[in-house]
Parts: sequence; C-alpha cells; structure tokens
Amino acid sequence: MNNIAINPDRLFESAVDGIVVIDTKGIVKLVNPAMYHLFGYTKEELVGQNINTIMPNPHKKNHDAYIRNYLKTGQAKIMGIGRDVIAQRKDGSLFPIRLAVSEVEDKGEHLFIGIIQDITEIKEAEEKIKQLNAELEEKVAQRTQDLARAVTQLSQSNVDLAKEIVEREKIENALRESEKRLRKSLEKERSLNEMKGRFLSMASHEFRTPLATILSSADIIEAYSDANQQNKRLKHTKRIKSTVHNLNLILDDFLSSARLESGATELSVTPFSIEKFLVEIQEKAEGYLKEGQKIIVFYDFDGKNNIIHTDKHYLENIMHNLLSNAVKYSDEWTEIKCQVHYEGDMLSIAIEDHGIGIPQKEQEFLFSRFFRASNVENIKGTGLGLSITKQYIELLEGEITIKSKEGQGTTVSFSIPNLKDKL
Repeated sequence: MNNIAINPDRLFESAVDGIVVIDTKGIVKLVNPAMYHLFGYTKEELVGQNINTIMPNPHKKNHDAYIRNYLKTGQAKIMGIGRDVIAQRKDGSLFPIRLAVSEVEDKGEHLFIGIIQDITEIKEAEEKIKQLNAELEEKVAQRTQDLARAVTQLSQSNVDLAKEIVEREKIENALRESEKRLRKSLEKERSLNEMKGRFLSMASHEFRTPLATILSSADIIEAYSDANQQNKRLKHTKRIKSTVHNLNLILDDFLSSARLESGATELSVTPFSIEKFLVEIQEKAEGYLKEGQKIIVFYDFDGKNNIIHTDKHYLENIMHNLLSNAVKYSDEWTEIKCQVHYEGDMLSIAIEDHGIGIPQKEQEFLFSRFFRASNVENIKGTGLGLSITKQYIELLEGEITIKSKEGQGTTVSFSIPNLKDKL
C-alpha cells in the first residue's frame, strides 16, 4: 500500500468543523477558518479572547469556574465525549452545536482542544421525523375511523337473504384484514423512520468524535519535532491506531446488522475442535483486554470428544461480541470467566464478568437495535452488539439468556446444538 503524506496544517485549515484551542484560563490560542464562518468573527476577534465570547448565558459566566474546577478535581462533564449545547454568533443569534473536548499537554502547558460541529440540520431533521410520525399516527386514526364506519354501516344492514349475509361477512373480514395490513405497514414505516433518526444521530457522534481525536493527535504529533520526544509521538500514534480500530468495529456492527436484516446470510456448517477454537478466541481477546484483565476459560468436556458441527464464523462473532462487552464494561485488573460445557450434542457457554451490570428496569430492551443502557453513556458503542449476537445464535438454532445486577456484573449464557444433519 502506498504511503500518503498529509500535511496536518492543511487538515486543520480545511476541516469543515470548527477547531479551537484554549489554555487553562479559557483564552483562545488557535482557531481554524471554519470557526470564523460558524460564528461570524475574524481571527483577530477570537484569538486572545476568552472562549466565553461565543457562549450564551448561563454557560458564559460559568465557563471559567468549570475549567478551574476541572483542573482542581479532575472531574469533567464533557471531557472526552460529545455533548449537544447552544452557541452564540457574533450577531447574537443562537444555534445548536455538538462539542467534543479533549485535553493535551504541550511543553508542560495544559491545553484544551474543542471540535465544534453545527448540528442545525440534524436538529431540523429530527423535528421533521417527529412531524412525520405524528402525521402517520393521524393517518392511522383517520383510516381506522373510516373503516369502523364502513363496518358499522354493513353491520346495520338487515338483509334476509343468506347469500347476502355471507357476502357481508366476507367484506367485513376483508376490511379488518386490510386494517391490520395498513396498521402493520404504517407501524413498520414509523419504526424505520425512528431507526433512521437514531442511526443518523448515533453515527454522527460515533464517527465524528473519533475522527476529531485522530485530527487533534496528528496536529500534536507534528508539534513534537525533537528527537527526544519520540515517546510522546508514540503515545499519540497509539491513540490514532486505537481510534481507527474502534471505527472498524463500528463498521463491522453496521455491516453485520445490515446483512442480518436483509436475510443475506447462509449457514456454512463445518466440523472443528471446540478446544482449539476456544484457544484461538482467547488469544484474539488478549488484544483488547484492559490493563491487568484476564480471561479464564473452564472446560467441562472430554478432550477426546470435542468436535462440533456448526458455522464457525458465526460462533466467532458471538464469542467476540460477548467477550468484548465483558471487557468493555469491566474495570482494569478484573477476571472474566468463560465456562464451557459440551455434552449430548449441545454446546453451552457462560461468560461472567464483574463489571457495571445492567439496570433491572432496562433489561427487557437488551436485544433491541441501537439500545444502550443508561449507565454506559460515557462508554463507546453502537447498541447493535447484543442484537446481532442474538440473531446469530438463533441462526445456529440456539438460545441466549442474560442475568445481570447493576454494580455487580453480568453473566451471558447461550447454548447451540451440534448441527451434524446440516452438512
């Protein structure tokens, strides 16, 4: 593959989103051209000024106190994550933005990099979706009333001839079926619109924030020009690689969900050793473990009789999703247990962690697409993993159950049969 040289200064100057760098006193040190267009200021009007210039009240008067509190306590409300806020242009007009803030240290000085995206169009699109849903509901209600009136008129008809009565019943049944089909069609359309809205909102955040991280790291790497700053450069190149890896995982989730939704999946059943398969899975999992984490696998089957017939690729995806979830939602220096039992042509696997757990009232939504529990807002994810996993397990004619307690951990168990008859 050919290496492509990209000048970070050109990336900074040509970025479509606003980029601003401030110091610990809130003073603007650097801005890109996109900031001038977003807020209507010139470079000279922004650089050297306090960042609260572009903030409406009450954020304007609280911003300096927020920075002081963060430097003193280390507690941040938006550091490292995206947040939707209201900004103020030079002419006093307000508009919605998505703000992502990261902290860097340059030559002993703390700096904050803010990535600002105008989300006016996204907010307008969300309002249009809400309006469309309301119109769809109104149509359903109107069609229901129309059909009810038609059924009532037919019911009130007093026809003596048996043939006419039978015909009326047929018409009534047809109308009811038509109503059901209409309701189902409108509900599916509304669900699709809601899903599109959630996807656009989530994708905008999940892609733009990592890209902003890559851009800021590239800018910082260029600043480390001395030979003795190699360790600092390596820190940011590692950050870039990690971010790109996360983006690939997000894309994999999207593609898997799309294939499953379209039905473009076929079983490819092959025989393979469970024991060898688990060793491979454990080795791959080592690559995304946090510091001090361990995955311990317990075997409960005869090593000489451990051949299963199933789709290995699907089983790999299932194990990857469940183990990566256990790692992601557990702290450093914790153990993740994987209990494996194979007997009577049935493979059963339970993955247990001692992480943050899942709130009881939200567990009924675990397998819904794009659903994420309320206690994982600061942890990256698409909300597709468990939905995809459940569909893969069902394709393998298996079942999945989840037991979890908030603050104590989660155990995910699934069983799949030996599909020898599918060869």
